[in-house]
Amino acid sequence: MSIGNSPEDNRPSAPDDDRPSIGHALKQARVDAGLSVDEVSVSTRVRVPIVHGIEDDDFSRCGGDVYARGHIRTLARAVGLDPEPLIARYDAEHGGRPSPTPAAPLFEAERIRPEPRRPNWTAAMVAAIVAVVGFAGFTLFSGDGEDSGSAVAEGTAPEAEPTPSATPVKPADPKPEPSDSAIAAVPKDKVTVKLSVVDDKSWISAKSHNGKLLFDGTLLKGQSKTFQDDERVDLILGNAGAIELYVNGKKIDDDFELGGVERLSYTKGDPAAG
Repeated sequence: MSIGNSPEDNRPSAPDDDRPSIGHALKQARVDAGLSVDEVSVSTRVRVPIVHGIEDDDFSRCGGDVYARGHIRTLARAVGLDPEPLIARYDAEHGGRPSPTPAAPLFEAERIRPEPRRPNWTAAMVAAIVAVVGFAGFTLFSGDGEDSGSAVAEGTAPEAEPTPSATPVKPADPKPEPSDSAIAAVPKDKVTVKLSVVDDKSWISAKSHNGKLLFDGTLLKGQSKTFQDDERVDLILGNAGAIELYVNGKKIDDDFELGGVERLSYTKGDPAAG
């Protein structure tokens, strides 16, 4: 008795799955819907090369499984197919559905990352300018007190000293004229310019010798500003006739007109308008 294969064993085996591929199903549905690849690309915003690749079952242009599943879902809806069977088939052919990546730790790390602090050079420059202006104002007005004290010491002593009052008497004019000693108190190695608005208001722009802006704004009546520089102070005065000007401790007696605009420059030593 011979043993051999039966005729049935020689029959070709049936294919496991005769369903069309994902790309073929999408392409056939697009053709049946009367749509071109360009029209599908415009409606879904999926680029033309990616649409062609998916219809050829080439998912390498998608950028990963998550994007591929999204493109399949979008294209299926655009051509009138149910996307879920196609996505299930893609998962079965590509190792199952990908696990979602938690995004919270990355977000938290990005959120709490401290930003490097930078030095505040603007605040430091403002503080330096305020210190210079304060020193100039102190030296300008402290010279008057020294001059008056020296005058009493050098003169003849009075027969009877008046009894000092407990309450100091406020002088009528709070802006005394600079004396010789006040002029001497101004630093010789700097340019010192003081502006006081005595009438209405004035727009003022002041720059140092290297073009640095020291002030740009409007001063009202009774307000004043003092500027210093190692070499030169350049001024633009609007409504110049409303301004009382002192340069290096000396009052400038130029007859500026109300409403007029003056462009001036002053250097060290005796004031000279530029």
